[in-house]
Amino acid sequence: MRRRSLFAATFALACLGVFVAAAPAAASFHRQQKLALAPGGELLVDAAGGSVTVTGGATDGATVVITSTRDDIETRYSFELTSEPGRARVISRRRGGSGWFQWFGWNNNGNLHFDVRVPRETRANLKSSGGGIRLSGVKGNAKVRSSGGGLHIADIAGAVDASSSGGGVEVKQVRGDVLVSSSGGSVDVEQVTGDVTAESSGGGVDIAAVSGNVDASSSGGGVHVNGVGGRVTAESSGGSVSAVLAAGNAAGGSLSSSGGGVSVAIASKARLSIDAYSSGGSVSCELPVQRLGKQSRTALRGDLNGGGALLKLRSSGGGVHIDNSGG
Repeated sequence: MRRRSLFAATFALACLGVFVAAAPAAASFHRQQKLALAPGGELLVDAAGGSVTVTGGATDGATVVITSTRDDIETRYSFELTSEPGRARVISRRRGGSGWFQWFGWNNNGNLHFDVRVPRETRANLKSSGGGIRLSGVKGNAKVRSSGGGLHIADIAGAVDASSSGGGVEVKQVRGDVLVSSSGGSVDVEQVTGDVTAESSGGGVDIAAVSGNVDASSSGGGVHVNGVGGRVTAESSGGSVSAVLAAGNAAGGSLSSSGGGVSVAIASKARLSIDAYSSGGSVSCELPVQRLGKQSRTALRGDLNGGGALLKLRSSGGGVHIDNSGG
């Protein structure tokens, strides 16, 4: 028994020694490089590890700064920084590693981070499999993908196509259409002048201040839409669904939930035809809807201000409530 204990202790100390040997030293890595990139060009980032920040502004070319708390980061990753007419490339790849190195910290990238400053008139094509991505201040279409963290995108003059399987997605202040999805967290979209299509299987979806149409769905939480100027399609199997239509919005739409109740706030002067039904509760309405056909506690069909585009409301997880937003 004593011999077994001695062997176990010796083995533990040996493992600890390997771990200590593989741990990063208290040093840092810093590399900075300027790449040619004229306004109107494209930035391509494909990072196999680490987080990425891209910022647009009044700058000449693309300035790339790579940092890590590991001074030996280049033994773990290769870095390729190149440019060609109309495009700058920042690409990193993991170098080979196996056995004890993978088990004891080989994949520790020491907070590897890519910071890139580009001209404001830049199209962005960004990908990271090892961390989150932040993008702001660019005038051009943006495609952003992450499997290692969340996305934070703001102040974009162009269409945004963003998805993450490693965290939530936050998009704000976009002058263009937005297509966004997350399987790793919630989705938040705010202040968009175009149309929004948003989907989450990892959390809820919250959308506010959108001039165009909204198509939102979630299987991981509720869907809540506030201040939409166009047609609203919202669906959830993981929570409640709510919408506040902007004043003057008479585009109609469809709200449905199998995971909670459905509520909508409509301006009193809007012209809409309403079809509401709940198999999980009652239907209530605070607006002077002219009811049509047979009515019941769980159903309402009718016209508001003479009728117009159809607004369809369905819930099997709770009640349906129609409120007056004023105006």
